[in-house]
Amino acid sequence: TKTISKCYVQVTGMTCASCVANIERNLRREDGIHSILVALMAGKAEVRYNPAVIHPSAIAELIRELGFGATVMENCGEGDGILELVVRGMTCASCVHKIESTLMKTNGVLYCSVALATNKAHIKYDPEIIGPRDVIQVIKDLGFTPSLVKKDRSASHLDHKQEIRQWKRSFVVSLVFCIPVMGLMIYMMVMDSQLADARAHHNMSNEEMEALHSSMVLEYQLLPGLSVMNFLSFLLCVPVQMFGGWHFYIQAYKALKHKTANMDVLIVLATSIAFVYSFVILLVAMAEKAKVNPVTFFDTPPMLFVFISLGRWLEHVAKGKTSEALARLISLQATEATIVTLGPDNVLLSEEQVDVELVQRGDIVKVIPGGKFPVDGHVIEGHSMVDESLITGEAMPVTKKPGNTVIAGSINQNGSLLISATHVGADTTLSQIVKLVEEAQTSKAPIQQFADKLSGYFVPSIVAVSVVTLFAWIIIGFVDFEIVEKYFLGYNKSISAAEVIIRFAFQASITVLCIACPCSLGLA
Repeated sequence: TKTISKCYVQVTGMTCASCVANIERNLRREDGIHSILVALMAGKAEVRYNPAVIHPSAIAELIRELGFGATVMENCGEGDGILELVVRGMTCASCVHKIESTLMKTNGVLYCSVALATNKAHIKYDPEIIGPRDVIQVIKDLGFTPSLVKKDRSASHLDHKQEIRQWKRSFVVSLVFCIPVMGLMIYMMVMDSQLADARAHHNMSNEEMEALHSSMVLEYQLLPGLSVMNFLSFLLCVPVQMFGGWHFYIQAYKALKHKTANMDVLIVLATSIAFVYSFVILLVAMAEKAKVNPVTFFDTPPMLFVFISLGRWLEHVAKGKTSEALARLISLQATEATIVTLGPDNVLLSEEQVDVELVQRGDIVKVIPGGKFPVDGHVIEGHSMVDESLITGEAMPVTKKPGNTVIAGSINQNGSLLISATHVGADTTLSQIVKLVEEAQTSKAPIQQFADKLSGYFVPSIVAVSVVTLFAWIIIGFVDFEIVEKYFLGYNKSISAAEVIIRFAFQASITVLCIACPCSLGLA
């Protein structure tokens, strides 16, 4: 017997099934090539050849001459089938050993490990020689009951409905409370500019100014030091901080637990500090019975949360769209296949229903009218029209007669077909498409990775900058108090200079945090 080796060639430039047929037809004629199997979506050819006659590099060269790009793939392990089984009925280590040793002796099994604790068996095999049904039969003959590990076909991990709901809720809550806060802000701005105009045109005395100032409804003090404006802002801010920011807090806590800083940490830091600072300042002002209302930052958290939760919501909606497409693709896969045994002259001897994962290469599968093709293969017998629109986009049904290829997931229309399986399991066109889409979803765009990396440095540096600001102003204040006095308008003359400086320094550092927080990177 002449030895037969197997190699894999990565083929580029194939566009359709006729390219595949072209390569297969031309290479089969060559000397020393035993068989060739080309997968269009995966872009690879599996060639069995006689190493005495031809080399993999020569095979790749033959494919190149046909006008395709071809390189020999070094790691040939990819062609191995992998099988995960649940084995019931094992009681002790000797059972495990019995299964393992028997399987290893079986021709075509490359590797096998059985775990007693989890009842799982992990088997690698050569799909040319042996298939999952044979392996299962071997284990059955030993007196155990093996069954396939069921794959989750529902694609529930692709479902973004819950996140979409959660961010939408978060956004709506923040928005409801944000609009009045913004209204108050705009009102204050307008009033302030009117005041400035009044001050510019009529050379009012300060007493009159004070009178005009306190006549504004929002500046009216409910309690000494607590204006209507600040009280309303506080009331509107609390629910946002609690409900709108709930998810951010959880995420930030998790990130800090793992000693990393992400966008959520920044958002939480800025909003919490702004909120707590404003709250404390209000309490201090009330305790001092201050005449002038303190500057608070209650408008920061609601607005920040609105923008960011809107961003997250849109992001999840977009993700949900792609995932929906993927889930639809996955649902195209047939779950069962009818395998038939043929006698001489293609006489049907028997047929059995098996899980689609158990179909082996070379099996004869019967597909009835209206049925889905469980695997990729060649038609052996029968004529039919097949609807391949789900895979190829071709709207018209395609005629299939013996020798034609069929694609898993397409739908047989009027005639019964017998097909010989060529690509099974993860090698079918459909599985490859699903895999490609999944990979595209899980991989990040390079710019996104860059942004994540930057925000890793960004968070600590912003915090550092605001701390530096805090100390810088404290030092400036104690060295030269006039500067602080110039910028810090309307402070109460009755409080000590030191307190004024500290308050001003805090105000400056909080401003840095709040402004740098929704850094364009994170939002983008």
